[in-house]
Amino acid sequence: VMGMEPVGYYDLSVAGVPVHSTAFRPVHDEALLANPFRVFTSLLRLELIADEALRAQAAEILERRRIFTPRALELIAQAERDGGLDSSDADAFVQQALETFRWHSDATVDAATYKALQKAHRLVADVVCFKGPHINHLTPRTLDIDMAQADMPARGMDAKDVVEGPPQRACPILLRQTSFKALKEAVRFTDADANADSSGAHTARFGEIEQRGVALTRKGRALYDELLGLVRGIDSAGSAAPDYAHRLQQVFTQFPDTHEQLRRQGLAFYRYRLTEQAQASLAQSPAGADLEALIDRGLVQAEPITYEDFLPVSAAGIFQSNLGGEEQKQYQAHAAQQVFESALGARVHDEIALYEASEQQSRAQVLAMLSGAAA
Repeated sequence: VMGMEPVGYYDLSVAGVPVHSTAFRPVHDEALLANPFRVFTSLLRLELIADEALRAQAAEILERRRIFTPRALELIAQAERDGGLDSSDADAFVQQALETFRWHSDATVDAATYKALQKAHRLVADVVCFKGPHINHLTPRTLDIDMAQADMPARGMDAKDVVEGPPQRACPILLRQTSFKALKEAVRFTDADANADSSGAHTARFGEIEQRGVALTRKGRALYDELLGLVRGIDSAGSAAPDYAHRLQQVFTQFPDTHEQLRRQGLAFYRYRLTEQAQASLAQSPAGADLEALIDRGLVQAEPITYEDFLPVSAAGIFQSNLGGEEQKQYQAHAAQQVFESALGARVHDEIALYEASEQQSRAQVLAMLSGAAA
């Protein structure tokens, strides 16, 4: 119940980034309350490297890579054999696992290979040229991302130009993201003279900030995607366009902005519960099972279900901003969810189905309680 499971499939190539991704997170309501965290995890799509020779070279480099330490693999085998680890070995395993995800400034390639892969796409170089995967960013959640966006430059932070996702609204929907840009970090390539200072540099790690709103239904997501497409389809610059924020705000006036409208039009998900005064009212005059009437009478409350997942175009915009996305890449390839799941070794959850289940469960619980009171 408390585990992190892969939720959602995100094809970032639709926005010019050659990866596809999922997010590991809890999938049950009680687990999310205890552990409301998620790990967005991306897999490089080698087939999107146009140069065949460079693609083969990247595959060969990755084939040689061993991302786990020998001791970590030993402890995994020991845990599987013995059904777990004692406290000392568990501590050792955590330390060994940290080696996999920490930043390594020593590249696994020479400077020329790095530059060739970087030319294909900066994220290709970020994945291929180092010892293993690393944590790009941590993402604190804020209740007012626009204030954070305005405050960062005032505090000397190099903020992203615009907030990704939907515009500022009375009723926040889905996810809004911004970031302060990645620092250039010194990198030592394999051909660097042992007695000379290598001048290589790479941008990889940045800070991100998010604000989460209500999860949208399939109908709501279709409207969101349609409106976002209208804004981004005007030119190829996407969120880098000078008037992007203004265009976004104007187009999204077509998206209802009260919770009553969102709920009644079936655009967003809500969790239902009996209000405090409901029990006394029901005992005196049992109510029928009409949920809307109960809400109107103040006996049932509809609470927005928080969106726990991601948006591919927004994620791509953050990557492009922080890994040097001045050039706009265009990929013709389509999403490859089956290929991704084969590499993952598991199916990913449909995030909208999870929200649907949460809403339906709460609705059933409320109606069951009403039936009990009426009986």
